[in-house]
Amino acid sequence: MEVKPGYKQTEVDVIPEDWNLEYVENLAYITTGGKNTQDRVEDGLYPFFVRSQNIERINSYSFDGEAVLTAGDGVGTGKVFHYINGKFDVHQRVYRISDFKEGINGFFFYLYFSSHFYNRIMQMTAKSSVDSVRRDMIARMQIPLPPTLAEQEAIAGALSDADALIESLEQIIAKKRLVKQGAMQRLLSPPEPTPIDNGELKMENGDNSQLSIVHSQLNLRLPGFSGEWEEKRLGQIGTFLKGSGVSREQSQSGKIPCVRYGEIYTHHEYFIKSFNSWISHDVAATATRLQHGDILFAGSGETKEEIGKCVAFVDDIEAYAGGDIVILRTENVDPLYLGYYLNTAPIIRQKASRGQGDAIVHISGTSLSEIQGLFPSLSEQTAIAAILSDMDAEIAALEEKLAKARQVKQGMMQELLTGRIRLV
Repeated sequence: MEVKPGYKQTEVDVIPEDWNLEYVENLAYITTGGKNTQDRVEDGLYPFFVRSQNIERINSYSFDGEAVLTAGDGVGTGKVFHYINGKFDVHQRVYRISDFKEGINGFFFYLYFSSHFYNRIMQMTAKSSVDSVRRDMIARMQIPLPPTLAEQEAIAGALSDADALIESLEQIIAKKRLVKQGAMQRLLSPPEPTPIDNGELKMENGDNSQLSIVHSQLNLRLPGFSGEWEEKRLGQIGTFLKGSGVSREQSQSGKIPCVRYGEIYTHHEYFIKSFNSWISHDVAATATRLQHGDILFAGSGETKEEIGKCVAFVDDIEAYAGGDIVILRTENVDPLYLGYYLNTAPIIRQKASRGQGDAIVHISGTSLSEIQGLFPSLSEQTAIAAILSDMDAEIAALEEKLAKARQVKQGMMQELLTGRIRLV
């Protein structure tokens, strides 16, 4: 392969001519911890790093400074799981790389080491899993280094900024999910009458500024709606039918969308947004065609707690259901509302109580038809579903932005840590 001017081919990669390769043992001190899990305590003063990214607490520390940690054995063996700067201790089977020599930026070292060490071990052992890491596996790994500390710091700073953006998006998504979870708990439960008369409620300090907030938290009804929620069995809001078997081989046999029961657990949340399986016209001829408004329940599962997980089909396209799916063909209800409501805790408990079997749990349309729920009017169902789906859309947009940020960071690492792009 031709190397462009200003670069050179090395054992690890093509790097700039003024970059050097150095063994880890020449850049830092490598040792293992001396503590065991019996030394951990609740509410300890210092972090205690155990294998596979577990962080406990401990009341002593053996090191105060900058270090990179990697698991020596067990789950996550060879995966670099932490960069830390402070007082801490580590388990006896965790390697600590520290005391970086002058002219080495520890975070730059971490970025390269963490992105290459595991693959190095896989190549050295020529197998898919590693029992343990030897010290020499770390010591004899080569790291490409920019010629100046300033360039290392610039690269580390750019990638640290990318990390900060990713962390910020992760935190926002977590908060949005909590808000949505709270909204589901409030909106999908029948409103309780406010037990307090506004005219009688007085704050002890005489400040009634929070009165409307207290009242709004007690009265959980959406504005503009009234009337009692009606109790119904699922058998009263539609009819049940079964999907037809679609094998794994058939699931990629054509271009017609299909849902298989396992995908209800792994791919879909509350309603079907996209498809993983695509069948041929011949397979579709023996499968069950879906209609707008169908609710698809997983008829089989591994535990009673998850049995009957369901999703709503809210499109008007040709699509089919595979076997082990129980379909509720609804009438006069909002299917999107059902996609949310029929996955709430009160309904999950009813489904769990009707599941049959131990190793593999099953639930039938007959059993599902007896599940009872409380339903607002159709217009209120639609309003509630719109609020929750808007929240889902906002979270999905943030997750797409997060995925792009991670891709950008990965690309930056590939370019900056090998010098393909030099920072000015």
